[in-house]
Parts: sequence; C-alpha cells; structure tokens
Amino acid sequence: MTYHACVWIDHREAKIFEITASDATTSHVTDERPQYHIHGKADHIDKGQVPMDRTMLDAVADKLKAAKGILIVGPGNAKTALKAFLEEHHAAIAANIWDVQPSDHPSDAQLIASTRTWFHAQDRMK
Repeated sequence: MTYHACVWIDHREAKIFEITASDATTSHVTDERPQYHIHGKADHIDKGQVPMDRTMLDAVADKLKAAKGILIVGPGNAKTALKAFLEEHHAAIAANIWDVQPSDHPSDAQLIASTRTWFHAQDRMK
C-alpha cells in the first residue's frame, strides 16, 4: 500500500511515483490520441488548445487510489487540470492532494529525491 505519490504531468504524459522512505516505483500514462499542432488565430474565440484526454486522467486517478498523500507537479496548466478533474470526478482521491506545484522537466531521480524530501518535511509538520 502506497502512502505518498507524486504525479508529474503535462498534456501528453503523466509519471506517477509511488514513494516510501526507502523505495520508489514509477508508472507512466500517456495520451494515445493523435497529436496536431494547433495555431491560434486572431479571428477565433477559442484558445487553440486541445483539452486533456479524459481516458488519460482516469488512468492517473486509478493509479492514485492507494495514495494517502499526493503531490502534483508539472509545467503549464496540466497539473491544475488534473486537480480539477480529480475534484470533480474522484473526490476521495482529491481529498488526499497535499499540494500542486510548478515543475519543469526534472529527471526521475531528481523528482524522486525532491519529492521524498518534501513529503518528509510535510510529515514532520503534521
């Protein structure tokens, strides 16, 4: 059973890290839809963005079911989109979100180390 989980997410993929004090496992979920480059045009009302894939978000939620503490990180708006999706469709999982933070593209090892340190500090505060 996992206690802490970190999700690094962008619009194309999500990496889910299940982290304990001594170990970490990683799983990946990707958006399998064909990718198109969308150009914004001055005479269009929309923002020229493809919405996040519901199938991918549901797969991420499924991998977070056992987590008791969740940190969501990533570039852009994908991290807040995941949080909003979980709040709307998976309230029990959303209740375990501890924070949402911006993050560029760290290596898996860097992300695991910084997440382990972050959770350790949070655990000491609780």
